[in-house]
Amino acid sequence: MVFGAVTAGAVAVTAMAASVLMVVNGPREDPSPVPGTDLSTHYDEDLLDRPVPMEIDLVEHPLYDAPMPEAVDCDLPSLETSSDESWLEFSTAAGECLDTVWAPVMEDLGLHPEPVEFEVSTDSPDADNADGYTLAYYEIDHHRITVVLPNVRELGENVPDSEQEMVWLALMGHEYGHHVQYATGILPVTHDLRRDAENDSEELDTLRRTELQAECMAGVALGSIAEVGSGDLETVNEHFNSGGDLETHGRATNRAFWLEQGWAQDTVGGCNTYEAEQRRVT
Repeated sequence: MVFGAVTAGAVAVTAMAASVLMVVNGPREDPSPVPGTDLSTHYDEDLLDRPVPMEIDLVEHPLYDAPMPEAVDCDLPSLETSSDESWLEFSTAAGECLDTVWAPVMEDLGLHPEPVEFEVSTDSPDADNADGYTLAYYEIDHHRITVVLPNVRELGENVPDSEQEMVWLALMGHEYGHHVQYATGILPVTHDLRRDAENDSEELDTLRRTELQAECMAGVALGSIAEVGSGDLETVNEHFNSGGDLETHGRATNRAFWLEQGWAQDTVGGCNTYEAEQRRVT
C-alpha cells in the first residue's frame, strides 16, 4: 500500500541406511511377470502430457461467490510506534489474525497458500520524485509483507495514539489482500495484463482495479474482526482515504467506497473491481 527427537532420529537414519545396504547387497532377481498379463495395458501415455494451464477469469472468479468470513477474535499486542521490534510483533500478530479471517474462504476454494512472512524495513523503496510514499508492500516471490518504518512513522505523527493500532491493522489488511489475490491466481494475471498493456492508461486502469480490490479486502478483514466497529471504519477512511487522489491507487472517494464495500457486502463479490464501472476505479 502506498501512503527431544535426537535419539529417535539417529535410530531412523540407521534403519534407513541398513535397508539400503540390504537392497544393494542382496541377490538380484528379475521380477517374474504374471503369466498372461500385458503390463503395457496399465500405462497411460496421457500422463506424459503437460497439464493444461488453469484459466483465471478476473470478472467471474469463484472467489466472488464466497460468503464473507465469520467474525473472529483478534488479540493484537500494543504497538509502540518508536520500537522496530514492536512493529514487527504487531504486524506478525495482525497477519496471524488475517490468516484466521481468510482461512474459511481459502478452504472453500480448495486452496492452501503459503503463510505470509512479515518484516520491517528502515529503508524506503520510493524514488525522490514519487507522488506519495510506500507504507508497506507485498512480495510475491517471498510471500512477504514489509512495513516501511520511516514512512509509517511519518504518517503516524498525525494519528492519535488511540487510533494507531486500528489504522495499521487496516494497512495489514490491504497488503494481505494482495496475498489473497496471489493465492487465487488474480495477481499474476493482472501483472501480465499490465505488462502487455498497449498504453499507460490501460496499465494504470489495471493497477488501480488491483489496488482498489486490495482496499476492499481490507474492508472484508475489518468487518470480520469482532473488536472492530463502524466507527473504526470511519477512522481508517479519515487517515487513509480522505486525502489526495493517487494515479496508481485511485481517487480518495473511491478508496473509501471500496473499503466500505468490503465491510458491508454479503459475499466477496462486493470486491469485484474488475467488473466495476469506470467511475468507481479512477
